[in-house]
Amino acid sequence: MRQTVPYQPPAFQRTGLGFTRAFASIKATSPSHLRLYILANAGKAYMTNTVPVHSAPLKVSIVTPSFNQAPFITRTVESVLSQDWKSLNYIVCDGDSTDGTQAILAKYGDRIAWISEKDDGQADAVNKGIRATDGDIIGWLNSDDIYYPGTVRTVVEYFSRHPEVDVVYGMADHIDTNDHAYEVYPTEPWNFARLQEICFLCQPAVFLRRSVVERHGLLDESLRFCMDYEYWLRLGAAGVHFGYLERKLAGSRMYSENKTLGARLQMHAEANNMIRKRFGQVPHRLIFAYAHAWVEEHVKQSKYPTRFIFRMGRPILLVLLSLLAALYWNRRVSPEMLKVGYGLLIQRRGKFIRDALGR
Repeated sequence: MRQTVPYQPPAFQRTGLGFTRAFASIKATSPSHLRLYILANAGKAYMTNTVPVHSAPLKVSIVTPSFNQAPFITRTVESVLSQDWKSLNYIVCDGDSTDGTQAILAKYGDRIAWISEKDDGQADAVNKGIRATDGDIIGWLNSDDIYYPGTVRTVVEYFSRHPEVDVVYGMADHIDTNDHAYEVYPTEPWNFARLQEICFLCQPAVFLRRSVVERHGLLDESLRFCMDYEYWLRLGAAGVHFGYLERKLAGSRMYSENKTLGARLQMHAEANNMIRKRFGQVPHRLIFAYAHAWVEEHVKQSKYPTRFIFRMGRPILLVLLSLLAALYWNRRVSPEMLKVGYGLLIQRRGKFIRDALGR
């Protein structure tokens, strides 16, 4: 029996005079959801740019959660509006920013739909946008990331050629504050066992069919950092079919103030808690990643009088902290952890850290 999310937008038809909508079927979870749906589907959010377009067999909805990202939001929006795909609507769900984001969004007029109100975090904003749209394919682009030209068209064509695929993810870059790609994001072909050890999907380069949301629900709003990782694991555990597209689709921005770099320790702790709750234990690579983040945050070379003490102390602390973290999350220390820890202490070479982190 088909399951649906609590709120779905009503069916509508486009006519020569605009849109006709079946408002009688609306069961919005809040007035803002109804208002956002009207904005998104009354013609305002459909692309009116002059980029050449192709006819679309599938409609795409892009959702951007935003909060105080004025320095980057323009580049994010422009990367969506420049996509050469006709049947695309775009919604920005802003969390009542105080840095001028609303003024930037207002400049786009009818080209986008947006709303600004207090929310319960990033996952809440994404879920709000998903509920307010009805595209066959859903993309989620954070307000500091960008799509590369042709991404949406490439994704739709892939889904059209592969009806058996429910989620497609592509390659991506890490980009800096000036949009310069400085390294390739380490994506890999689909392997669910491997995904439980390391998140090799780059979130802005992931797209899914709406039927996935209808069957498996929305993002977990209790999570602040790893809501995307939890969702990929939830879908993988349920047998959802993933497809890997070996083409760069997006740029994931990395800078000191963003959540990935600015809160690494909290991010790793939340991910490990989530993994233990879902699978019963945490892989040793994720435990070493947490320990490494702790050492990087708390142990600075400037605190040590000599380079020798610094080089000796960090590996010892990393191994000890990893063993304690394993006892906390798994109630035991695995043979693999002992092997990696022993090698780190004996040889003190960077390759052991890379092995421990799965890099």
